[in-house]
Amino acid sequence: MIQVEEALERILARVGVLGDEQVPLTRALRRVLAESVVSSLDLPPWPNSSMDGYALRSADTRRASTAAPVRLSVSGRVAAGHVADRALVAGEAFRIFTGGPLPEGGDSVIPQEDVSKDGGAIVVSRPVKTGDFIRPQGEDMRAGDGVLDRGRLLGPAEMGLLAALGRSQVRVLRRPRVGVLSTGDEIVDLGGHPGPGQILNSNTYSLMAQIDEAGGEPISLGVAADRLGDIEAHLRWGLDCDLVISSAGVSVGELDFVKAALERLGAEQHLWLVDMRPGKPIAFATIPSAGKRALPVFALPGNPVSAMVTFELFVRPALLRLGGHARLQRPIVRARAEAPIANPGRRRGYLRVTLSVGEDGGYRARLTGDQSSGILRSMVAADGLAVVPGDTTVETGGTVPVIMLREVR
Repeated sequence: MIQVEEALERILARVGVLGDEQVPLTRALRRVLAESVVSSLDLPPWPNSSMDGYALRSADTRRASTAAPVRLSVSGRVAAGHVADRALVAGEAFRIFTGGPLPEGGDSVIPQEDVSKDGGAIVVSRPVKTGDFIRPQGEDMRAGDGVLDRGRLLGPAEMGLLAALGRSQVRVLRRPRVGVLSTGDEIVDLGGHPGPGQILNSNTYSLMAQIDEAGGEPISLGVAADRLGDIEAHLRWGLDCDLVISSAGVSVGELDFVKAALERLGAEQHLWLVDMRPGKPIAFATIPSAGKRALPVFALPGNPVSAMVTFELFVRPALLRLGGHARLQRPIVRARAEAPIANPGRRRGYLRVTLSVGEDGGYRARLTGDQSSGILRSMVAADGLAVVPGDTTVETGGTVPVIMLREVR
């Protein structure tokens, strides 16, 4: 058996970034930029008001005070989406609304609550500084500014920025297409009716959801029976994918044919058996392809928890690398055990825990219950995976590193 870190190193050494494609902006969320973006314009494109108020010349208010207020004639109006029909001159003010372009001749805005009205005029009882409540042209960005670098993950703010620059299309790195195969005579896919000794297929659907969450495009390759030829045929359906995952049939039993099927397809095996629980029997191989990059294939264990945990540790980082992401690992936090967290046996444990936040702002961890690799509900309850060395118990009050699977508040 090899260590988790060495296994991941071998995997990532054989996984490269995919090519790019141009997509509509509406399909670019959570994608990785394949180009650097330079601003094509100033934002805002002209000085505008940050308040509802009155545009004026600050020089007209220089001597204004409570004892000697200044009276300015209101002789224009500027709303957002419109421009003044003439320049503002000395002794007058224009009514202006938030986002309205500053009229020529004006250099500042006074909020409406800071003035009083007197017929068709306003009364100003304090000096107004040049630039008050004005958003200058180019305050956000200037034409020619580099605003987003290649490799940037596009979130809501980046989407808004691209839209503000008029980018209806954007070049992003391609999402990995991932084939998912479940194996086993005991597995019946959804829509079927399990017979004696059979169960419904869950691995395909949990793995496809994990793929989608990691930015991939899942493709079901169905369920293969425990026959070498059937497994090989199903794997062949995934040869046009960017990565393939199978579950079950990867141990040393008489009906474990996945590794043999991969050998028939010319695969080169790079690892098998990792020092961890759950999930010791995991294989990673690559299938050469003429004129194309080698196809990475993960053969995961069949138990539902083992499949999900090994996906988290090995497949997810590989998918993120394929998609061009810079950050491949989930956050790791230190948590204080609320009750003993025991890992019997010599293999390193990745134990399902719930997390809470204590009064001091630190994390608290507690096992979800039975850690059997067949208890799928333990993954439903898990906020993270506590990493515990073999033959070790983290006693109550002790700290343990936890891989965060979801945000905890």
